[in-house]
Amino acid sequence: MSIYDVGGENLLDYHQRSRINNALYAIHKDISAELTAKALADVASYSEQHFHRIFRQVVGESVHQYIRRTRLEHAANQLMFEHRSSVQEIAEKCGFHSVSSFSHAFKQLFSVSPGAWRSTGSKSTEPPYLNDPEISAGYQRVQSRELPQPEIVTLENQPVAYVRHQGYGRDIRQAWQTLQAWAASEGRDSTQQIALHHSNPAWVPLPKCRYVACIGIEKPLTRSGVVNSMVIPGGVHAAFRLEGCYGDLLPYLSRIMEEWLPQSGFKMQTTPALVCYEKNHFLAEDAHFRLVFNLPVSLM
Repeated sequence: MSIYDVGGENLLDYHQRSRINNALYAIHKDISAELTAKALADVASYSEQHFHRIFRQVVGESVHQYIRRTRLEHAANQLMFEHRSSVQEIAEKCGFHSVSSFSHAFKQLFSVSPGAWRSTGSKSTEPPYLNDPEISAGYQRVQSRELPQPEIVTLENQPVAYVRHQGYGRDIRQAWQTLQAWAASEGRDSTQQIALHHSNPAWVPLPKCRYVACIGIEKPLTRSGVVNSMVIPGGVHAAFRLEGCYGDLLPYLSRIMEEWLPQSGFKMQTTPALVCYEKNHFLAEDAHFRLVFNLPVSLM
């Protein structure tokens, strides 16, 4: 469900959502950065006390819970796919100041220690996305295909207009339709379509995964509401060209993380991975996609 799908007495003021979106952007821009509630409240132009209340109302959990979960989900990726990094290095990279606090928080969320997760990860259970029949069918199709080799590219910072969405499912179409309607009303081009995947559905249940639908713009918006603006960080990325139909994409992304990344010699960065659509399966009548998946990486 999109955080914009609200009604009646639950209807939130667009300006509140816009301010919280600014805070969410600050969080996801680099999850390793120092992220105090006071600093995020300043970003959202609220007092700290009011910020805590509005953040929970919009997002559905406290700002501290959201930041911790975001960091731990990223750490789970790092532990699984970056074998050259120690647990301490990963903890620091994901914003934790001590291994003990990281290990305690990690075990609370994943029910195993970071070391045990690195050894077995989520391999003992099926990925949550296999509970979705369409994605499960896509998993079977993708397993028999050769994984494309990426190009290593340097992307520029990209200003975008965006709508946040919670859940990886066909209802993501709503976020894209919102963006298209907004672009039409503003007389803007909506052909440069980009998506941010903030969650790994290999172990995050699909309804809790976080997705951001974006269209490229030349400069940040001067006003915001249902649609807001941000700048997606550039840098070095491994760019994978992928094609398929609805249900294929998440299994492709899992294979890239599980097969390519550990053997690549690269490390995944803490800035967001992004999908650049040439054909968007959420909008195409035949539900097929053609896109480039850009994974932020470094050698160190």
